[in-house]
Amino acid sequence: MRRLRAAVRGSVDDSSRRRAEYSTDASNYRVVPQVVVAPRDTDDVLAALEVARSTGTPLTARGGGTSVAGNSVGTGVVLDLSVHLDRILEVDPEAATARVEPGVVMSSLQAAAAPHGLRFGPDPSTMNRATLGGMIGNNACGPHAVAYGRTADNVLSLDVVDGTGRRFEAGAGAGALDAVPGLDALVRGNLDLLRTELGRFGRQVSGYSLEHLLPERGTDLAKALVGTEGTLTTTLAATVRLVPVAAAPVLVVLGYPDMPSAADAVPALLAHAPLAVEGMDARLVDVVRRVKGAAAVPPLPPGGGWLMVEVGGASVEEALARGRALAADAGTSSVGVFPPGPEASALWRIRADGAGLGGRTPSGAQAWPGFEDSAVPPERLGAYLRELEALMAAHGVDGLAYGHFGDGCVHLRIDLPMERSGDPLRAFMTDAAHLVAAHGGSLSGEHGDGRARSELLPVMYSERAVALFGAVKDLFDPRDLLNPGVLVRPRPLDADLRRPAARPLPMASGFAFPHDGGDLTTAVHRCVGVGKCRADTSASGGFMCPSYLATKDEKDVTRGRARVLQEMANGTLVSRGWSSPEVHESLDLCLSCKACSSDCPAGVDMAQYKSEVLHRTYRGRLRPVDHYALGWLPRWARLVTGVPGLARVANAVLGVRPVARAVLRAGGMDPRRQMVRFAPRPFRRAVRSGAVDVRRAAAPPPADAGDGGSRPPVVLWTDSFSDALAPEVAHAAVAVLRDAGYQVLVPEHDACCGLTWISTGQLDGAKRQLRHLLEVLGPFAVNGIPIVGLEPSCTAVLRSDLRDLLPDDPRAVAVARATHTLAELLTAPAPVGPGDRWSVPDLSDVTAVVQPHCHHHSVMTWTADRSLLTAAGARIDVMAGCCGLAGNFGMQRGHYEVSVAVGEHMLLPALRDRAPGDLYLADGFSCRTQGEQLAGAQGLHLAQLLAARLTASTTGATTDAPAGASTHAPTPGAAAPTL
Repeated sequence: MRRLRAAVRGSVDDSSRRRAEYSTDASNYRVVPQVVVAPRDTDDVLAALEVARSTGTPLTARGGGTSVAGNSVGTGVVLDLSVHLDRILEVDPEAATARVEPGVVMSSLQAAAAPHGLRFGPDPSTMNRATLGGMIGNNACGPHAVAYGRTADNVLSLDVVDGTGRRFEAGAGAGALDAVPGLDALVRGNLDLLRTELGRFGRQVSGYSLEHLLPERGTDLAKALVGTEGTLTTTLAATVRLVPVAAAPVLVVLGYPDMPSAADAVPALLAHAPLAVEGMDARLVDVVRRVKGAAAVPPLPPGGGWLMVEVGGASVEEALARGRALAADAGTSSVGVFPPGPEASALWRIRADGAGLGGRTPSGAQAWPGFEDSAVPPERLGAYLRELEALMAAHGVDGLAYGHFGDGCVHLRIDLPMERSGDPLRAFMTDAAHLVAAHGGSLSGEHGDGRARSELLPVMYSERAVALFGAVKDLFDPRDLLNPGVLVRPRPLDADLRRPAARPLPMASGFAFPHDGGDLTTAVHRCVGVGKCRADTSASGGFMCPSYLATKDEKDVTRGRARVLQEMANGTLVSRGWSSPEVHESLDLCLSCKACSSDCPAGVDMAQYKSEVLHRTYRGRLRPVDHYALGWLPRWARLVTGVPGLARVANAVLGVRPVARAVLRAGGMDPRRQMVRFAPRPFRRAVRSGAVDVRRAAAPPPADAGDGGSRPPVVLWTDSFSDALAPEVAHAAVAVLRDAGYQVLVPEHDACCGLTWISTGQLDGAKRQLRHLLEVLGPFAVNGIPIVGLEPSCTAVLRSDLRDLLPDDPRAVAVARATHTLAELLTAPAPVGPGDRWSVPDLSDVTAVVQPHCHHHSVMTWTADRSLLTAAGARIDVMAGCCGLAGNFGMQRGHYEVSVAVGEHMLLPALRDRAPGDLYLADGFSCRTQGEQLAGAQGLHLAQLLAARLTASTTGATTDAPAGASTHAPTPGAAAPTL
């Protein structure tokens, strides 16, 4: 450690938390490193390699950490090249080449090449977080490899260092092998083997691809080093080939009775030179429909399995014609054609999320990698899949198949029971290896062999070939320091497994984890490491993971947090259980935005896990002061607003900055924040006074008790924020609901959802709040009366956390089903929605920056709001990602800088750049607060925007209010906006 810190300018971290974050990748394996190094530049890489050689310490190079076979974990130094070595050194459009450092994310290279009409050909599904160094290490391919080849086919030269310290530029042609003494002689002595056992079909990735060293193949050392998984050399830079971007790709979806039948059709389709031929099990799509709703999946042709075939052309018309010709040879009449557009993009996103979606079988069982990357010649694929299905049935396991069928590559995660032992994994892997070898296939088609398959290479290769791999390793890395245990002298495939070493963490008094067998350990192992949380998906509407986008630290990403929690379940590295400092460091900057619960294809819900950890850590103990100040905010708000006149006094006193700063500090909050303002007259007091045209109800009214019997009832549930902090929102909602023809019911008793108790891990208190809420709202829900929530985070509690906290109360299910956002109610079909009796006001003159609340996005989705605003003619610029305040997070001491950085990702620049008169629309109280405090933007709730137009049409009130101002005439006694 001392020598590393002296030699390397980048981060050298041997803390238990950092080692936990890097103890696994996207595989089944847990290998705890001694130290994690993030080199700042090439000199740092060379220095770290020198220290490793001089001390005899194993070293594993790592990119995005998405290796599925255990390729990027090691016992010594883990060298994270993704942090700083991410420069695109050159793009040469004339030569159609690029020079990149190994930490360049694939999608960044695509973005740099796109202005020149170029792209890198291979594009794995993890391309928005996978690095070029990792792709070179595994010989990654992706959907378009059927047209453009593997990574090896697109690498021209590599700047590398081998295990002896030799640095050289690996290329091709005469003299290319001279860089490694003895290599040329080894090749000449094994020409027959290289010509007969290696390179037999395109996806033969297992082992070393030494066929590239043949003279008839150009004696290409650079290509031969691709796919060696960091066992021979460490890549410092690469020159790669670029290809033209397809002008007008069209997606043709072909339906078949099952996946083997789909595979049978592949050879005929390859004659049409498609750009991609992907297979997808219908059950995989069913997972998407179940989790995200039917609207998330475009209409597909009938089938139990599909081929997604992309064809290109100089124009859309030409591509469509090629698609029709291809469909005629597809052997099916079940055909769907998707020109470039949102539907095609949605289907490709489903395919890209396959690794995470396939992490659970239809029965809900955890499915694991290991045999997730087999490949056979395409003409053998159908027969192979039938025999593979029979083998799975014989072992009593299941999985959802998908993959690159045009290349004969199958991705398949299998629900092997590995909670207690690796024996089932060994038994299945051994039988499956013999099956794939019998079909002339490869154990790996693009993921590499890693720790999962290297032991099985003798099933696929002759004894002589395996010995040749060892001889090559000895030339490049004679001391076996570079990624040992992989490919040559491999570790057993059932050694170092992560899941069997994890102890159960059964539910106690907090969340029930019903989808994970009541076990937090099972829940945190939902994270299979695919790393989508490391990608910036905001351009496609993704919200995950805001803290990582702000800090770029593995500590602050969903995956890193899950790894630390998995280590807590293991108990050896992170050894103090719930109170482990590593756990609390990891969770500290989690905003509890819940974006991962919807955006992570594996369904990780880190907000829930954080709440559970805080609950178990502090239950029965003194808590941090901010848990009382912020976690009990509804209690303080009721206290202050419950006494007439006290709110005005409190606002006046807390409006004095020195006093506010002192109160903020005392409450564990950042003194740079502003205090909330309490409503002088909360909504419920106005209701009790008779100033609001609603009906107070302790129980559902009789069927004929409406306004003349013509208005269907709807419950307006005013949460603590809409009652005591922003009652103007509730008043606006009354106006909109009455205009839509509803009889508005306000429950006689208040009902808090316990949101702030949940976010601070006070789950006993949250349950008490929710049980009372069920007493209040339950009778309405079980009688089929819709409930409208106004604050998105509170509405989300009723739709999700309520059922997980009170799983045995049937009223929880009823309330969850009855609860709607305002937009959901207004756009719902009759009789729940208003139907023909109401039309959304004209908003064609409205331009707005819109910030959906994170919980709105993740739990309810923002689809209904978008539909309503679009139908009304509004022009909207919809933000993706968190505003940065995230309830209590941005108020807490130590979070201010990250809170601001998250806001700067999208929201704050958009608010600063908006034109005069443009509105800021945000249903979330915290989103409006963040916009007001950091950008001076007064936000509006959707209810306020709609109510303003109702008033304008019925009373002639002006709508030309300042940007962000409420334009509806306030109900007498209603508080002015308090942000």
